[in-house]
Amino acid sequence: MGMNPQNMQKMMKQVQKMQEDMVRVQEELKQETVTVASGGVVKAVFNGHGEMQSIEIAPEAVDPNDVDMLQDLILTAVREGQAKAQELAQERMGRVTGNMRIPGMPGLF
Repeated sequence: MGMNPQNMQKMMKQVQKMQEDMVRVQEELKQETVTVASGGVVKAVFNGHGEMQSIEIAPEAVDPNDVDMLQDLILTAVREGQAKAQELAQERMGRVTGNMRIPGMPGLF
């Protein structure tokens, strides 16, 4: 028993709308930002695509005798920011797709 042409057309329209919504959400994610603070002295801002937009380092975090700590704080901020951006993207895309996996549609990250 195959699908009748009307049902097939309806399904194709739904898939097309979902794809259009996904493109729209991708564009919106470029504008949305998440902010993380590491150790209270390193602040990083990422967009919804996981791209770093800015990083601020408080002067007191810069200790020439403890560069390792500053590097760790920056690394932590970058990792947290990327993870938060990924969560945001998955949540936004989940609204569009109803959290279903679509064959042939690549993930965001």
